[in-house]
Formats: sequence, structure tokens, C-alpha cells
Amino acid sequence: MITAQQFREIAHNGLWKQNTGLGQLLGLCPILAVSTSMVNATSLGLATVLAMALSNLVVASLRNFIPYEIRIPVFILIIAALVTVIDLLFNAYLHSLYLVLGIFIPLIVTNCIVLARVEAYAAKNGAIASTVDGVMMGLGLVWVLALLGGLRELVGSGTLFSGIEMIIPGTSPLQVFGDDYPGFLIAILPPGAFFALGCLIAAYNSIKARLEARARRNPSGGAPTEAEPAAEGAAG
Repeated sequence: MITAQQFREIAHNGLWKQNTGLGQLLGLCPILAVSTSMVNATSLGLATVLAMALSNLVVASLRNFIPYEIRIPVFILIIAALVTVIDLLFNAYLHSLYLVLGIFIPLIVTNCIVLARVEAYAAKNGAIASTVDGVMMGLGLVWVLALLGGLRELVGSGTLFSGIEMIIPGTSPLQVFGDDYPGFLIAILPPGAFFALGCLIAAYNSIKARLEARARRNPSGGAPTEAEPAAEGAAG
């Protein structure tokens, strides 16, 4: 079991402090390639969450039986087996989406995010903590993918949730700017992915720097008491 404090630390690291997409800049290939729409980006992100959670769980459960010298090949075999199962499930139950995502579902095997967390965390910690770490690291990637895909889709075509009918039949995308919106083609082309991701990274670094500066000024995390200004005035 993990304590509430451990859970908060794992969640904070995965969702913000060590965010894989903005902080560590890992997995940029799928981030840039499938973020043309919010649905595509979020779907691949959720598939990655599942792969990371299961991989961490299996490796953490078997870590005492895996020889150190061959751990990396074994980790890759475990990840490949689990990703194959996820790939087959997408093909069976979400076939239209599977055709759109294409090779990027099998390529989760080579995503350095998955192997990095297996090696850095799951191989050294218990099954429950490792599973939570995989989920939180994956969700950190999901919100980046969803935001990036949403921004590119909104600016590029004026819609949100394009392709949602592949997941929920009978639904339709949201026309934010109306049918007369001419679109901005570069937003959904590869250069648009780089521009949008660069803006997100700049915003992330700026917010993170401000939060760290605020923490340094007020290390206790609490607001100054009423007695503190009075004491400073008396000292002056």
C-alpha cells in the first residue's frame, strides 16, 4: 500500500513536475504526429496510459525474478506483449479509430516514456506504487496531448472533437467557429505541431518558474501572520 503523501507526490510528479511531454520532452514523435485533433491525441494518450500502468504492474511484480543483466530485453518483451494486446483490442472494438491511429499504437513499444518509467520506477518499487506511477505519468501525457490536439484542431478547422463518431456512434464534432470558418491549414500540418508545442513548453516553463519562486519566498507554504508585520515595524 502507499500513503496519501506518497500518492500526492507521485501524482504531482506525473501530472506536472516531471511531465513527460513538457518537462522531460519524451515521446515527441506521437505527440507531434497524432495531435491533429483532440480525439486522436487523447485516444493514443489513453492507450499509452493503459500500456504504462500494466507494464509497471507486471515489472514491479516480477522484478525480483528478472536478472539484472538482461532486464532491458525482458522489459521490452513485457511491454511488447501488453501493447500487442492493446493493439488487438483497438482493432476489434474501435476499428475506425484503429485505422486512423495506424502504426502509432504498436509504436508505443518503442516509446521511451514507457521503458523509462519501467526502468526508473517499477523495477525499484512495489506493484501498487508502480501502477499508480504509470497511470499518473500517462495522464500527464494525456492532458498535454488533449490540449495540443484541441488547440491545433480549433485553430486549424474551427471544430472540437472531430472524429468522436468513431468512439460514440451518432455524435458529431462541435463547430466552434461555425461552418463559414476558412480554417488555418498550417495549424494541422507538421509545422503547426512544432509551433503549438513550443508555445505550450514556454507557458509550462514560465508557470513552473513562478511557482518555484513563490515557494522560495514562502517556504512554509502559509500566509504571513498578522503579528509578523507588527514585529517588523517594531524592529524598524
